[in-house]
Amino acid sequence: MGKMIVTLEEQRLALQAELDSHKSQGERNRLGQFATPTALAEEILKYAATLLPPGEKVHFLDPALGTGAFYSALLKVFAKKQIAEARGYEIDPHYGKPAAHLWEHFGLTLKIADFTREKASPHFNLIICNPPYVRHHHLPNSDKSRLQFHTVKASGMKISGLAGLYCHFLGLSHAWMAEGGIAGWLIPSEFMDVNYGQAVKHFLLNRVTLLHVHRFDPNDVQFADALVSSAVVWFRKASPSHDHVVTFTFGGTLLNPKLSRSIPAKALAGEPKWSRFPAAEISSRTTNPTISDFFRIKRGLATGDNRYFILKAEEIAGRGLPMEVFRPILPSPRYLPKDEVEADETGEPAAERRLFLLDTRLSEGEIRSRFPALWAYLEDGKVRGISDRYLCRHRSPWYAQENRPPAPIVCTYLGRGDTKRGRPFRFILNGSRATVANVYLAMYPTPPLARVMKHDPTLIRRIWQVLNCFTPDQLLREGRVYGGGLHKLEPGELAHVDASAIAALLPDFRHARSAKQLQMFGDDYTKHSPANNSL
Repeated sequence: MGKMIVTLEEQRLALQAELDSHKSQGERNRLGQFATPTALAEEILKYAATLLPPGEKVHFLDPALGTGAFYSALLKVFAKKQIAEARGYEIDPHYGKPAAHLWEHFGLTLKIADFTREKASPHFNLIICNPPYVRHHHLPNSDKSRLQFHTVKASGMKISGLAGLYCHFLGLSHAWMAEGGIAGWLIPSEFMDVNYGQAVKHFLLNRVTLLHVHRFDPNDVQFADALVSSAVVWFRKASPSHDHVVTFTFGGTLLNPKLSRSIPAKALAGEPKWSRFPAAEISSRTTNPTISDFFRIKRGLATGDNRYFILKAEEIAGRGLPMEVFRPILPSPRYLPKDEVEADETGEPAAERRLFLLDTRLSEGEIRSRFPALWAYLEDGKVRGISDRYLCRHRSPWYAQENRPPAPIVCTYLGRGDTKRGRPFRFILNGSRATVANVYLAMYPTPPLARVMKHDPTLIRRIWQVLNCFTPDQLLREGRVYGGGLHKLEPGELAHVDASAIAALLPDFRHARSAKQLQMFGDDYTKHSPANNSL
């Protein structure tokens, strides 16, 4: 039997490769079709065997079977006599029909159907699944509404419209589990940190007993064709005990991780970012100042089409477009070799790559009469469908941009830790009047800090220098990470970074949080500043 299973797995892998070759990577990305590697599937089933009572008959379910990587591993890990039942669902006949043929004589009941529309049969004691990682923007609104309704009904999980399809698979499967049954889910680890993941984490802490979360090293992408950082989440369908603890592991393999830590479930309930485990201890409550005490952080502009709205000076001149409807915008970080942008005599960035953003609120009638070349350019944008794009059609007029004044400091939004600089994020001092696109976070001083800066022009440079002395860990513990070691920092995450080092530059800072206290901080500083005393 063992040799036969090995041969079957070889056949399955050849079949998988052949079927994948008939689909583009873009199509598979949209449908979230990423096959589970053989070694990983076998390791997951070996771990599952340690969670089930010895000798217990297995009733196995895979809601997104693909070609059957987990079923193949099940046959290899469990004795045939122990497998009482095995069922799988696969929505795509392209994979489902060949898989059904491959496994037709080996005890698998495979239904080619949409698992999310099937009637639950709550008797499976082992659910193992690598659900489709379909991002929310690929789900029609009608599907989202249907999924949200049935997911709440099945699990109590109120899933956000921003959640991927995998969250619904996890919630819907709850209705299929036998009491005391085990589930192992190979899913993107982003649920541990993002806002939409709160519903998933609440489910894991309250509706089931969360046993183990293993997060793979983001530099070791599990799926070669998907930029996804993966985790395996294990739980039992049973109410958690009062003093329950959860095992968090990281790196290495599921059976032999590099790091491990046990975390009380009570502590997890108050921890917004689970990805800090197992490397870090439980975060302690602190009254330390954060960046939000000094800056309001906004993501840079999303134009709707950078190639259309952002032009070089030569392009603007060549098309005869009026410069008065453009404003300078910083190029992407790779075109800024230094962390400081100086300005020329006009306030424009003294950079080699000089770019300008089309941004005007003039009506089309005014433009047509005053600037015929610009009107023709806008008409061309309509013909190309740019005016019908989501962001553009929700603006009035469609070619006007959001209000993003120049920010004195900007921070890169994405980055890798293995760069020559050794830092995934850069803080750039912007001395120009250029705005920024959404590859940056714009940092605007709060009113109290702005008043202090007015009396002490050197302060912003000193703050910038402090920011660039932050260690990668200080920023990464608030951010998130994707496959391949790609780090991302959202505005709210940067806002939560400890800013004690900035507060140290301001002796009168009182760790204030209320608007009134911050007002007092700014007033007190300006009263006693050297600039004020010299008047």
